[in-house]
Amino acid sequence: MTTLLALGLSVLMIGTAFLSGIFGMAGGLILIGVLLVVFPLPTAMVLHAVTQMASNGWRAILWWRHISWKTIAFSVAGSLVSVGLWSIWLYVPDKAIALLLLGLSPFVVRAIPDRLMPRTFGPAQVAATGFVSMMLMLTTGVTGPLLDTMFLRSTLERRQIIATKAACQLFSHGFKLVYFGALVEQAGQVEPWFLAVAVASSMLGTSLGKLLLERLSDAQFRVWSQRLITVLASYYVGYGLVLLAGIA
Repeated sequence: MTTLLALGLSVLMIGTAFLSGIFGMAGGLILIGVLLVVFPLPTAMVLHAVTQMASNGWRAILWWRHISWKTIAFSVAGSLVSVGLWSIWLYVPDKAIALLLLGLSPFVVRAIPDRLMPRTFGPAQVAATGFVSMMLMLTTGVTGPLLDTMFLRSTLERRQIIATKAACQLFSHGFKLVYFGALVEQAGQVEPWFLAVAVASSMLGTSLGKLLLERLSDAQFRVWSQRLITVLASYYVGYGLVLLAGIA
């Protein structure tokens, strides 16, 4: 890895962690999209897992008083079942398919009629979301759009959403790191020194994002979160279609 590439990725990680520090989302979506362009998919997944564990772990520490531990327990349980079943297949999609799955997931959730969606975000719904989200994690690198949409449907206020989802994501990205770092053959390799840079960059961006989140109201938080999901998801659908058509 060249010094210029490392510097560029460090700045990107600070910026995406800053965005996630405000909304608890979107940063990971942007980062995985860039990493999938720069690196082979397994390498991108490993590097993304490390940076997101640092970002979400630090965010969970900053907001630990607002964590809903019951939600985390059921989410992790669903994720573990998903990892166990997915490990039997060990499927690794190409970039075009990964980007399409990444972009389409929030639109699929929004297309489901309200009468079919759970009225509450109780234990069963949390476990089911954790199960499906983990499958998306192992194919696209993130669960963002789906998990974000479900959390925004809950009654949790913005600090609880940020804290609880960060803790859930810490476990999910840890499972992803094990999957791509140990279970999938020819797992991605990243220079150890850059992993340290990535962790430091993610923690810095997350800390800066916390300052701005304090200034937002719950209404502003939900409105801007929905807008971010729509813009990013649309971009990845378009980019995935371009790759699938062989234009890029």
